[in-house]
Amino acid sequence: MTKAGRRPLVAGNWKMNGLRSSVSVVEAVRNGLSPDLLCDVDVLICPPSTLISSCVAAVYGSPVAIGGQNLHAKRNGAFTGSISAEMLADLGASYVIVGHSERRAYHHETDDGVHAKALGARRAGLCGIICVGETQDEREEGRTLDIVRAQLAIGVPKGATGADTVIAYEPVWAIGTGLTPTPADIAEVHASLREMLGQLIGPEAAKVRILYGGSVKPGNARELMAVENVDGALVGGASLVADDFLGIVNAYAR
Repeated sequence: MTKAGRRPLVAGNWKMNGLRSSVSVVEAVRNGLSPDLLCDVDVLICPPSTLISSCVAAVYGSPVAIGGQNLHAKRNGAFTGSISAEMLADLGASYVIVGHSERRAYHHETDDGVHAKALGARRAGLCGIICVGETQDEREEGRTLDIVRAQLAIGVPKGATGADTVIAYEPVWAIGTGLTPTPADIAEVHASLREMLGQLIGPEAAKVRILYGGSVKPGNARELMAVENVDGALVGGASLVADDFLGIVNAYAR
């Protein structure tokens, strides 16, 4: 289901879950991926920062990538409790999630802040996964496209490329609720995001992967991943269970 030459990406976001014993989940994912499947899809796990180093060691020698869930925009400084893109890269991370809706809601992150973090990720050689999405109220008001396009317009740095930027559409009302938009709704949003990317970065927009996230499960993954302009998934709770995460990755099995 590769679309327009874009290699699919299935990314797991563990959020604030996982202790040292949880590295066994990463090992199970690594061992459960067939060589044929890994020829067709990129696989990424984003554990808490406390586990990044251990997870990097667990996937050493395999194509599975490890990423961070957040970063500070600055390289270093007096920012107690924060972690920079350079620190993530030093641990072996290759991706980082930027502007997840939970960061926006609970930590009051702004679109300008997301832009700065995306620049920080690029500075350190990380691929930033920039998240956009609307709330239930915004959807009911018919503002979905306006909201996600505005988030994208401010959040995506000038000169973004398919190598350093991924977009993730996560309707806030679908995260962890078991609810999902219809395939037609997702297709509409992803097409609009693709068009907006074209305005922002020109022909390079065709190379940028746009993921869908929000209650993705093994049972609905194949249908969701088949939607036009959906280039993979950003998976929450299901990524904490190796068999469930593998079931989603297997949506790309031939």
